[in-house]
Amino acid sequence: MNIVVTVKQVPDTWAEKKLDPSDMTTDRATVDNVLNEMDEYGVEEALLLKEAHGGEVTAVTMGPDKAVEAVRKALQMGADKGVHLCDASLHGSDALQTASALAKVIAPLNPDVVIVSSEASDARGGVVGALLAEYLGLPQLTLARKVTADPGGGTVTIERQTDNGYATVLGKLPVVVGVIEKINEPRYPSFKGIMAAKKKPLVTMTAADAGIDPGSAGPSGAYSEVDEAQPRPPKAAGQVVKDEGDGGAKLAAFLADQKLV
Repeated sequence: MNIVVTVKQVPDTWAEKKLDPSDMTTDRATVDNVLNEMDEYGVEEALLLKEAHGGEVTAVTMGPDKAVEAVRKALQMGADKGVHLCDASLHGSDALQTASALAKVIAPLNPDVVIVSSEASDARGGVVGALLAEYLGLPQLTLARKVTADPGGGTVTIERQTDNGYATVLGKLPVVVGVIEKINEPRYPSFKGIMAAKKKPLVTMTAADAGIDPGSAGPSGAYSEVDEAQPRPPKAAGQVVKDEGDGGAKLAAFLADQKLV
């Protein structure tokens, strides 16, 4: 099977996230950046499919120079190849532009399965997977907690997580599959894997290489933008409610005052 998995470098989950006031994009220069935790589940599922059915796994990312570290992590885990779409003109692209650009890179790879995570921890938009499927012209199986492939029959079956249990959904190859964190337990890169990753193919592409019109990317061509943002207010001191037989009424009044009930 020819499997592509998308990965993204994001600010560390525990870092204080801020926007760059100059262009209202995520400030990545002043924090540690890591592979999006949700993408680790996607990489693991791609590797499991390869181990079950053969083939190869290509990790694809879009981002600045440092974003290549996300691809390297995927290679260390066991992916066979990596592609890094890196171009200054792509900075500030919104979800639609990002999905369009990734589709330009992924389509020529002719994948049987494209695996994406349900969301990235920096934006938590959760829409790039669906947009990518649309741009690629492929069906999408979402919220997968289990994936079973039948390459001979040309199908993939998932168990989709729902509020009331799960649903079994079947799709024809090629297909985009969105996975959730309950699907597996990502492996840690071994020393052997870390050393082997240094010799694996890793291609860096510009917007021109991918056939992306620079005018269609970045803030000037974005379909959405951040107008303004305010720092999160400092945590306020708690309020103690002394129960003198009317604690319930006081609690209800507090919740009503906060517009929570």
